[in-house]
Amino acid sequence: MTLRTTPERIEVRSRQFPTNRGGLCQKGWTAAELLDHPDRLTTPLVRDPDTAELRPATWDEALDRVAGTITGLQAAHGPDSVAVFGGGGLTNEKAYALGKFARVALRTRNIDYNGRFCMSSAAAAGNRAFGIDRGLPFPLADLAGADTLLLVGANVAETMPPLVRYLVEQKARGGNLIVIDPRLTATARQATLHLQPMPGTDLAVANALLHIAVTEGWVDRDYVETRTNGFDAVRRNVAGYWPAQVERLSGVPVADLEAAARALGTAGTAIILTARGAEQHAKGVDTVTAFVNLALALGLPGRPGSGYGCLTGQGNGQGGREHGQKADQLPGYRRIDDPAARAHVAGVWGVRPDDLPGPGVSAYELLDSIGSPTGPRALLVFGSNPVVSAPRAGRVQRRLGDLDLLVVADFVLSETAAMADVVLPTAQWAEEDGTMTNLEGRVLRRRAVRPPPVGVRTDLWVIAELARRLEDNQPQRVAGAGFSADPRLVFEELRRASAGGVADYAGVSWERIDAEDGVFWPCPAQDRPGTPRLFTESFSTPDGRARFVPVEHRPAAEEVSPDYPLYLTTGRVLAQYQSGAQTRRIGSLRTAAPNAYVELHPDLAHRLGIADGDEVTVHSRRGEMRAPARVSDTIRADTVFAPFHWGGAARANSLTNDALDPTSKMPEFKVCAVRVERA
Repeated sequence: MTLRTTPERIEVRSRQFPTNRGGLCQKGWTAAELLDHPDRLTTPLVRDPDTAELRPATWDEALDRVAGTITGLQAAHGPDSVAVFGGGGLTNEKAYALGKFARVALRTRNIDYNGRFCMSSAAAAGNRAFGIDRGLPFPLADLAGADTLLLVGANVAETMPPLVRYLVEQKARGGNLIVIDPRLTATARQATLHLQPMPGTDLAVANALLHIAVTEGWVDRDYVETRTNGFDAVRRNVAGYWPAQVERLSGVPVADLEAAARALGTAGTAIILTARGAEQHAKGVDTVTAFVNLALALGLPGRPGSGYGCLTGQGNGQGGREHGQKADQLPGYRRIDDPAARAHVAGVWGVRPDDLPGPGVSAYELLDSIGSPTGPRALLVFGSNPVVSAPRAGRVQRRLGDLDLLVVADFVLSETAAMADVVLPTAQWAEEDGTMTNLEGRVLRRRAVRPPPVGVRTDLWVIAELARRLEDNQPQRVAGAGFSADPRLVFEELRRASAGGVADYAGVSWERIDAEDGVFWPCPAQDRPGTPRLFTESFSTPDGRARFVPVEHRPAAEEVSPDYPLYLTTGRVLAQYQSGAQTRRIGSLRTAAPNAYVELHPDLAHRLGIADGDEVTVHSRRGEMRAPARVSDTIRADTVFAPFHWGGAARANSLTNDALDPTSKMPEFKVCAVRVERA
């Protein structure tokens, strides 16, 4: 998009860009309304020890309180007594600075971010199959040319509306669009074939599709033999996934399984895409791996117009996970336990490799440990609202209340900020320069069109100022001189820190981004082009071959029972975004989606004596939510759906399961056992 600034306001206008071609969703068109919203914070807030209420404070008072409390806690309990929680919507510069701040200024291993709840399962599956994690290893425009396009757990009509034009073009060419989703979503309505499995059975469906492809002779034998390893083990593994057996397990008819496999196996070009519906499970990595196995067996990755990819879920979902916010990661997608990676990054940062802490724990593990006798006693939150967005959110909210210090940097008083001891008002997207990286791995510029309001600071300024104060408090332990509030300088340092890594930005400059409509990583040098297509000749594994991995279906971490006889699945709606802290404040979006709801099939509603619009209470083993019923035949009769954008009594994540994937540590947001009662 482009912005037009007048003395009175900022307007959002479309821009013909290769990815969205001028399209924006309703949230994008209305984004400027937030900049001068009456709920916007323009002064720091601190919690008064006498009244326990938040009151206005100066920046010096607020930052001195934060730095002084951190210094005292770390002196008494060690560096790991302080933790940092970031966000997938932060710019690349802020994500990088936050990771550096945790490791250098705080010397803590305890940092992770809300992107762990978003794409971590697909990232882990991509890394073990291809040796690299980039959402799309090909340009987004390839979707329009695919003969067959399979979307798994992706409702792009509501979550990424500009992408829908590629689906329209693909169908207009006579292509097959197959959607796998327990609900007949706005995206599934456009499909030529909709597979509607029971929540938590996508892995079995993928293995059945590969079983059929093997049986029918649609495996690309030459590709498998020359470009991959491990197929024989996977072939033996899927031999047991007979379509009739998977129909009984998943509810997807054999005829639909066969039709989907045929459309993929006989297509000239085909693309398989996964999203949160496949990934947000305690077996999310294996589920994505099953679809990657299918793509590899059909010879799709690296072939023009074909491939496997993952759709991002946050504004900087790709870039936010590349440069150090993750607990086990250093910039450039380096592993923090790799001695060579530690040496390189420590050299850029001007510290000794041994001074860098080791890996921390994942997002939910971190949130679940705070305030406990052995966990962090202080938490700094940037760009996230875990009181609404975390699984088993009631437990997380209680943990936040047990902290000695909770600091939240935000521009409105979110549900998490309302609990904080210190709230720091920060700049918005139109008020600071920086870069983002989209799902194609294309690094983009974000330009400031106005300064922040008086009293508001940027996140980079906050990080640099806190680092300086911590250095003043304990100069023998903390190096804070290397922190800048200038995003251009931070990006130049990011380029050096990422050089030679998997996500290599060394050859990316702001000038090149402007001149080339973004630069695709990896781009190791200024005189080298970016890489819009990966895997054309080899994969990023030691031997250059992709790796098949056998995976087995297993039940959801929590199955239905007489007390909790229904499945709950959660997701998004078109007019709201993430925890809703921003979008719930925009009038037109609030009108379009004013409140949460619980979607039930008419047969289930009749059985429970519930009419459309009745208030219902949904109970799980972890908590409850209350919202109006929405009766619809677009959902399975054994499943209910609730959007997760609301807090309070309508908080869907009061119900969700905190069972974690053993590899990615992704919580099982997408399925848990519940019962529904008329309120």
